[in-house]
Amino acid sequence: MADTTPALRPRRSVLYMPGANERALEKAAGLPADALILDLEDAVAPDAKAEARDRVCEAAASGRYGRREVTIRINGIGTPWHDDDLRAVAQAGPAAVVVPKIDSAASVHAVEKALEAAGAPDHTAIWGMLETPVAMLHAEEICRASDRLAVLVMGTNDLAKELQAEQVPGRAPLLAGLGLCLLAARATGKVILDGVYNDIRDAEGFEAECVQGRQMGFDGKTLIHPSQLEPCNRVFAPAPEDVEQAQRIIAAFEEAEAEGRGVVTVDGRMVENLHVDQARRTLALAAAIDALAAEA
Repeated sequence: MADTTPALRPRRSVLYMPGANERALEKAAGLPADALILDLEDAVAPDAKAEARDRVCEAAASGRYGRREVTIRINGIGTPWHDDDLRAVAQAGPAAVVVPKIDSAASVHAVEKALEAAGAPDHTAIWGMLETPVAMLHAEEICRASDRLAVLVMGTNDLAKELQAEQVPGRAPLLAGLGLCLLAARATGKVILDGVYNDIRDAEGFEAECVQGRQMGFDGKTLIHPSQLEPCNRVFAPAPEDVEQAQRIIAAFEEAEAEGRGVVTVDGRMVENLHVDQARRTLALAAAIDALAAEA
């Protein structure tokens, strides 16, 4: 059986970098992040927005980040900087524009229309941040609004605020919203990224939340500090034993298929087509991660 699994783009670690900090933007070129979000929103004071916009767009267009997927987070719809941000980003042509507080299909349509009017290249995708109860309840229609919308980014801090919920280990107050967005992403073929972990001193808590996010089905996690990169990359990558098991599953299935056998077992467990599909995805992701490492 030929392997028809499509190539995957790893987005295990997606690091926010403050757009007003030239040194941070330079440092990002040497960090082992799968993707970068050069931030014009929360990380930039109002009186520094215009200067940061020029700096970030120049950085995104420079090619200095090599293999890393470079995106720009603009200011939200309705803010004084949104329209200028969109026009500038369209001209810079990053991998994506990250848009805060997307809460409807209409929001996606407005961003898409503005990008196209400003001449954005086809490769510049939209990453929509879902951060409100309204967005959770409309996640599927948001996902279906445009093919240009490629990635959902969970805004868990804002979601907790809107819910008037406590930030607690295990994130029980947020799980309903996270689950709705995961369902919408998987139903529509979108990538989905988990939200940030705020306490950079709590390495154990951070890793536990990475594990939870991976187990739930997230493709990766957004990060606020370089110290979070190593554990995030490790947790969201297939472990060596997972790769070995995937290889055994595929080999056993192909052998049984060639021999006309209908029942396949590996390590005492029955193997079906769905397990083979999962195994192929594991190997494709591991190969894509290895390819990124080779380019670093």
